[in-house]
Amino acid sequence: MKFDRIHIICVLLFVAAAQCRKPYTPTILVKGDKYLVVDGFINSSPGGVTTILLSRTKKLADTVVNIPEQGATVAIQSATGNRYALHETGANGRYISDVLTLDNTGQYKIAITTAGNNQYQSDFVLVKQTPPIDSIVWRQDNKGINLYANTHDPLNNTRYYRWQYIQTWEYHSQLETIWGVENGVAYVRTPEQQVHICYSTTPSSNILTGTSAALAQDRISDALLGSIAQNDSTLNYRSSFLVQQYALTPAAYFYWQIIKKNSEDLGSLFDLQPSQLEGNIHSITNAVEPVVGYMSVTNLQEKRIFINNADLQNWQLAAGTYNCTVVDVPQNTTNFLIVDYPDTSYAPWYYVSMGPLKLAKKVCVDCTLSGGVNVKPSYW
Repeated sequence: MKFDRIHIICVLLFVAAAQCRKPYTPTILVKGDKYLVVDGFINSSPGGVTTILLSRTKKLADTVVNIPEQGATVAIQSATGNRYALHETGANGRYISDVLTLDNTGQYKIAITTAGNNQYQSDFVLVKQTPPIDSIVWRQDNKGINLYANTHDPLNNTRYYRWQYIQTWEYHSQLETIWGVENGVAYVRTPEQQVHICYSTTPSSNILTGTSAALAQDRISDALLGSIAQNDSTLNYRSSFLVQQYALTPAAYFYWQIIKKNSEDLGSLFDLQPSQLEGNIHSITNAVEPVVGYMSVTNLQEKRIFINNADLQNWQLAAGTYNCTVVDVPQNTTNFLIVDYPDTSYAPWYYVSMGPLKLAKKVCVDCTLSGGVNVKPSYW
């Protein structure tokens, strides 16, 4: 019966999509009920860590990007009664388990109790094995870079796949300085304190799925994971892509296909979804309350690649983001290291011998002020 409902939903969505002259706006998109969104899966890899993101849906008119669900109690439960708590990290609705090694023959579910004492649980789910990633490749065309995944299961048991990736890129401040300031006095930064080269990280935001169900062999070739537009600044120097792959059940695949369709039409996973969408996570407190999310239990396969700017064709370095106006101020006659310029948004750029101190906006000389970190990743 569950598959019948899923197929009916798919047909209804197809019919609705065909009515291209009438925008599709589900009632709850206007009403704005803040339903729970559960994003993540139970990681059955040996020594694996499970990460679950909790948030709330929002109205289309809302400008907030995400509404994290904070203060919840989250745990993995096994059919044999074992319980593994997840711990909240920060204020972004992220909950992470300890390092776990789960029984691959067991069944598991996620259990959530919100700060408002509302309870949610997924169905118990069998562990599904994910085959390794064969390769991650990229190709450049006249629009930019396309990233592809290749994989196969020689046992023909997987058939349904989902991917996500984490991009980390190197970027530089617009101006380079060796100087820092503490208590109004300039000092020479150590290599560890440099603020010219930084690294920023972001996860993929799209729902990426694939299937070989129509093929004789369980093989995925050149599944498109994402694209980077020509001359995008994240490839000014070097980028890393950590691709993560995990297997889905047929029901989970069809669920995420519907979510993907809605997300592409409405904005993102965290926008409101139609209330008819039925996953395997349910409200225990209120049986009729919709929950957005589908819990899978599987091992995680990963592969990392790098793309260097030197490997790209005709990639123009993006122009600087900030207006880096430079001002000249006389050096302090008592101690040239004293920086007493009244506008504290400026910092030393460099000293001119027998001349002025060159000051620039801090955002122009300190790359950490653009959101990244100045510590090179260990895998770089």
